[in-house]
Amino acid sequence: MEFFCRATEQPSVLTLNLSFRWCGIIIISLRGTVMAHSSDEDTDISESEISECEDKSYEELKNGSQNVKTSDETFTCPYCPKKRKRDYLYKELLQHASGVGQSSSQKRKARDKANHLALVKYLEKDLMTADVPSKDSKPADETDTSVNSDEKFVWPWIGIVVNIPTRRTEDGRCVGESGSRLRDEYRSRGFNPIRVNPLWNFRGHSGTALVEFNKNWPGLDNALAFERAYELDHHGKKDWFAGSGQKSGLYAWVARADDYKMNNIYGEHLRKMGDVKTISELMEEEARKQDKLVSNLTNIIQVKNKHLKEIEVRCHETTHKMNLAMMEKDKLIQAYNEEIKKIQSSARDHFQRIFTDHEKLKLQLESQKNELEMRKIELEKREAHNESERKKLAEEIEENASKNSSLQMAALEQEKADENVMKLAEDQKRQKEQLHAKIIQLQKQLDMKQELELEIQQLKGSLSVLKHMEDDEDAEILKKVDTLQKDLRDKEQSLQDLDALNQTLIIKERESNDELQEARQALVDCIKELQSHGNIRLKRMGELDTRPFLEAMKKRYNEEETEERASELCSLWEEYLKDPDWHPFKVIMVEGKEKEIIRDDDEKLNGLKNDLGEGAYKAVVEALSEINEHNPSGRYLTSVLWNYKQGRRATLKEGVQYLLNQWKVLKRKRGMT
Repeated sequence: MEFFCRATEQPSVLTLNLSFRWCGIIIISLRGTVMAHSSDEDTDISESEISECEDKSYEELKNGSQNVKTSDETFTCPYCPKKRKRDYLYKELLQHASGVGQSSSQKRKARDKANHLALVKYLEKDLMTADVPSKDSKPADETDTSVNSDEKFVWPWIGIVVNIPTRRTEDGRCVGESGSRLRDEYRSRGFNPIRVNPLWNFRGHSGTALVEFNKNWPGLDNALAFERAYELDHHGKKDWFAGSGQKSGLYAWVARADDYKMNNIYGEHLRKMGDVKTISELMEEEARKQDKLVSNLTNIIQVKNKHLKEIEVRCHETTHKMNLAMMEKDKLIQAYNEEIKKIQSSARDHFQRIFTDHEKLKLQLESQKNELEMRKIELEKREAHNESERKKLAEEIEENASKNSSLQMAALEQEKADENVMKLAEDQKRQKEQLHAKIIQLQKQLDMKQELELEIQQLKGSLSVLKHMEDDEDAEILKKVDTLQKDLRDKEQSLQDLDALNQTLIIKERESNDELQEARQALVDCIKELQSHGNIRLKRMGELDTRPFLEAMKKRYNEEETEERASELCSLWEEYLKDPDWHPFKVIMVEGKEKEIIRDDDEKLNGLKNDLGEGAYKAVVEALSEINEHNPSGRYLTSVLWNYKQGRRATLKEGVQYLLNQWKVLKRKRGMT
């Protein structure tokens, strides 16, 4: 009966080959190969040289230049002389060579990979049958008709050697031939024993030894060949127990049930070393082991396939959630932009109304002023008619003058107040427009610089062409050369001027940016001294929220240990946040711009999420994002002005407005006191 089973699991190709041949012997072949992509780049030889080196090493192995087989069952790797394990079985050596040849590690040299690939090719093509029994092999009960399948042998297979020559030493003890010498002799004769154990008693060497063979069917074949060799020489078991005369030479046989039950020195050792079993029982036991192995491997494959399907389902769910999140984000950005446009439009309308009202008041003041001037002229005309009239007119003139002065002072105060409001409102707008204008100007200058460089290159090319044509002594060509050289010098001078202007603008932009940063820092320092509870106040960016950790610890520990455990975890994650080597971010493209987001496959964050839940995970992610945005190099906490009502960083205008409001409140309080 033959049975073949093959199972494959992707993406790491797990190939499982099981073959059974039932002819009294059961052969199990289990082979597992893992295919991985190896790197195409090596430090010593190229890919084509790997193939050539592999062919060369294969020819050396075929010619016998490299020794692979050390005995009938053991092999060695000629390319790993420094490895501790030197002796391999066929399957072990094949697995070792395949692993090194297909390794993706950068530490492996390309020449080592090529040599081991050649060794795999040599083992599969030339030494395939070295360690695998052939299809024509038969069990012990068919190769030797004298062996009964129901006959009981000592398992594992053991041979008995008696009548080993001994001699007495001076102290009266007996000594004899060593077990290693007998083992080497039997190996040279092809019996392949594992070891030979001489048996000792209180008198010394007993003249008896036990020969251990391999625990497989070839080991039984070797044991039976060992027994037949002594039987053909009339030194078998029957010859030993026949007669009571003097016997010479060694006698040997394979241990069976009667030897196992003997009440002598080798019977005692046999009972300690093994058990008595028939060939049929061993075959049934191996069949049960094979069935169990097949069942276990089938279950493992089913579990792997189920796990793979679960991972695919999770991947699809995660992708769907990401798509929904991106759509929601785009909607939020669009709504935000529309809201900003509405705010800007309302602000423009408000300022326009203020300006219109101011113009109206100014016109009214002018009209009143003109009326007073006319009244003054009329009074001066009446002054000549009457002195009393003149006094009255003088008084009226003084009153009108004081009123006019008051009105002028009021107009000036109104203008100053309007100018202050307009300055505060337009200060940030003007700064942004200046920065934007500088950026546009730099871009235009960069375009002009590139155009000039292109024109210079074209002029140089035209000049080089015309220089080659100077041999014709054409006056017109010489004139063109002079013109081109002059244009080239002009273009180069223009390019230098643009570079100088560009550097000047960059320096001014940096100075302006530094001034803005200094003003914002001064604003932060001022607000630190105030006790603020409004919408505009300071926020420490990168500070870890301890509430989710405390809630998670309440579910695990009592009230006494909750705060201590939460504090330990918070301290640990604060150290993680300060570590500059930990950077769990990846860069994606959003609307043509690079943006850093948290990686989904980070082990620390995924472990935190699985251990403490979503709340602690979000707290760490938020702190990490804030540090990465405001202080990625230093990895320490920084204070910024924050608009808690809108959940964003406060503008410079909002900070100044907040300080003015606080100053008015303090001024009002002092006035009341």
